[in-house]
Amino acid sequence: MRRYQCRYCSHVYDERLGDPDSGIAPGTRFEDIPDDWMCPECGAAKGDYDLIEA
Repeated sequence: MRRYQCRYCSHVYDERLGDPDSGIAPGTRFEDIPDDWMCPECGAAKGDYDLIEA
């Protein structure tokens, strides 16, 4: 499972946790999130997230 970080507000999308408040179940891979999903903190687009290298 990977983690992605918003370029604008530093929100982290963790595939293990998902984004239940937005209807994204835990375990959902980032590439499987709908393209119209937005950062729950600042509203940035899905394309504004970068993979966090371990």
